[in-house]
Amino acid sequence: MSNGAGQDRMARFTFITLTLVALLAIGLWQGGLWPWVALSFVTVFTYMMDRLIGPGASLAPGQEFPAGDALAVTLAVAHLVLLAAGVWAIAGGHLTGATAVAAFIGLGLFFGQVSNANAHELVHRSNRWLRRLGVTVYVSLLFGHHASAHIRVHHVNVATTADPNSARAGEGFYRFAARAWAGSFRAGLRAETALRARAASPALLHPYAVYLGGAGVVLIVAFLLAGFAGVLVLCGLAAHAQMQLLLSDYVQHYGLRRHRRADGRTEPVGPQHSWNAPQWFSSALVLNATRHSDHHQRPATPYPALDLRSASMPILPRSLPVMAMLALWPPLWRRVMDPQVAEWDAKNRQSAAV
Repeated sequence: MSNGAGQDRMARFTFITLTLVALLAIGLWQGGLWPWVALSFVTVFTYMMDRLIGPGASLAPGQEFPAGDALAVTLAVAHLVLLAAGVWAIAGGHLTGATAVAAFIGLGLFFGQVSNANAHELVHRSNRWLRRLGVTVYVSLLFGHHASAHIRVHHVNVATTADPNSARAGEGFYRFAARAWAGSFRAGLRAETALRARAASPALLHPYAVYLGGAGVVLIVAFLLAGFAGVLVLCGLAAHAQMQLLLSDYVQHYGLRRHRRADGRTEPVGPQHSWNAPQWFSSALVLNATRHSDHHQRPATPYPALDLRSASMPILPRSLPVMAMLALWPPLWRRVMDPQVAEWDAKNRQSAAV
């Protein structure tokens, strides 16, 4: 696809994500109906646009997107500003009642869907400053260990029992969330410690010291902004965002497994080991995180260039945000997804045996 198509896609990512940033910022400053407008944009409006507009197109492999990194940096800085402003506005009493509730929910959805997707992209970058910026976003949400667990554990062991963030068939979201949070913390710690034990000259600071120390700094800043209420609001926003991240992991890997080959080895990661969603608007909102199979096969690929091939990649019945909502009701989730998991599992077993 032409470079013009790539520019069009970047314009779409930029317009949709920064519109939400602007609406949240206005809502925190002006109050009134604005927090409700921001909340409606990330929920009702996104759903309607997904229903009205067809799937997005793919771009040619190998294209570079310097504008993609620029948007990622902008969103990371906006995240830090909105987080501080949200703690101040909600805990400090600038927003009250239902307006404060709308701002809290809208911010949590932004942090969990947009900021999470953006930090996820940044920690995969080869540039160390971009990686550090991604870690900073995760640390600000009291979830710094995810930067290690995602790279060192999830990408290595995805779709196996060794990965805490790959949901098993029949496993409800709430059971998965408790297992994945604690499991990823421990697995990431083990992986980072083992890596440093093998290194000839390990770094002075263990990453987990940075994650925990950084979380302490963030809590102190929240206290300075709005006292103990600020700490409570920060923890609430972080928990809300972490729930969104875990929902994303749950939905995008539910029930899919890498099987044993005839030679006894586990099959390599393939397009069949992640769920995907083609919807145009929500995909742009979460920076193509919905094209998850291609990300696992090509982790270093810039998010605008991720591909989607419905013939070889499992496709969710609805958009990622809708399926995340469905996952909150485990019996209904299993009724919808378990037959599709069984179908893909049968296909996967046949291909793994070859």
